[in-house]
Amino acid sequence: MSGDNYYGDVVNMHGGQGNQGIVHHHGSPDLERALAAVLQRVEELRGSLPAGAVESVDGATADLAVPDRRRGALQVLQAVAATVGGIGQPLLDSARAALELLAR
Repeated sequence: MSGDNYYGDVVNMHGGQGNQGIVHHHGSPDLERALAAVLQRVEELRGSLPAGAVESVDGATADLAVPDRRRGALQVLQAVAATVGGIGQPLLDSARAALELLAR
């Protein structure tokens, strides 16, 4: 068997009860689409943001990649969107939709 290549997960179980093997928790496709929409709205709005808000937005968009930080990042993006008036409404709506999906 030397020289064989194995790709993916390998599980060896010896005894026990109720073994489940490897359990993968993948994100919801709906949530992934919602987060992509948020990122798209951020890019559309970026040129209209005051300089101070850009730093907050950059930090929040980076935090969207970390599941435990997504809620806070979306709340930051909502706050920034609310401060720029009507042009921020699409981002505000996208962030709200993503937060609703996280609450499920």
